[in-house]
Amino acid sequence: MTNDASASLIDKLGRKYVWWRPVDGLPFSEDRVVAQIMNFGTYDDILQLEAALGTARLSDIMLHAEPGWFNDRSWEFWRGRLSLATGTELPDKAPRRAFDAATL
Repeated sequence: MTNDASASLIDKLGRKYVWWRPVDGLPFSEDRVVAQIMNFGTYDDILQLEAALGTARLSDIMLHAEPGWFNDRSWEFWRGRLSLATGTELPDKAPRRAFDAATL
């Protein structure tokens, strides 16, 4: 859970990085918005996010990320940064969509 200042930052940055409407009409989860900021945010924006939420929360978002939330470049950046900062073992690759159950 986030405090008011963190929620305000997520809301502000979310308007910048989440530009589409959800298919089901429900609001995006906070984790989804944070992942989008982590994936596309400027360095200044991610430094603000990291200071507001902390490295442990960002690591947790990566551990629970859904397929498509992170591109390979962002995943590798955050995996290295957060593994060093928290000691958390993060997967080598971001979760990916599978269109054929036989490929899992």
